Amino acid sequence: MTTVQTSRKYLPDAAATMRVGADLAPGLHGGMTITLSGELGSGKTTLVRGILHGLGWTGPVKSPTYTLLEDYLISSLYLYHFDFYRFKEPAEWEDSGFAEYFRPDALCLIEWPERLDGLLPLDRLDIALETQGQGRRAKLNGRGKWRARVGSI
Repeated sequence: MTTVQTSRKYLPDAAATMRVGADLAPGLHGGMTITLSGELGSGKTTLVRGILHGLGWTGPVKSPTYTLLEDYLISSLYLYHFDFYRFKEPAEWEDSGFAEYFRPDALCLIEWPERLDGLLPLDRLDIALETQGQGRRAKLNGRGKWRARVGSI
């Protein structure tokens, strides 16, 4: 069984959501997986935008809702931003070939991970975003190797 450490944060606006992403960025490297859950408009792509800006990316950051994948090369780090909203069943993951993107030199960020029904790496950071008033509530769960890191986020 994978151990979990949890942290909760209130994010009053999009700027705060981006700051959480930017705060995560310095500790990120290849071989890591972050999942982002939440309803449409809850801030998943905004958080990814914060991570990318924190890593030094200056270009646009688009939601991969229609393309399923947006990729970014930052120095020697490959960052893959997936969106599985359109997946109807886990078999689509197996047919997609996306498993090959989970490599030691790649950071994988996944929106709508619940569509993969347990096919993701066990060592990961799960971030759940929920709209609360004008802001959001973020729940960060560090699993496996991520467990010790969550308390410092």
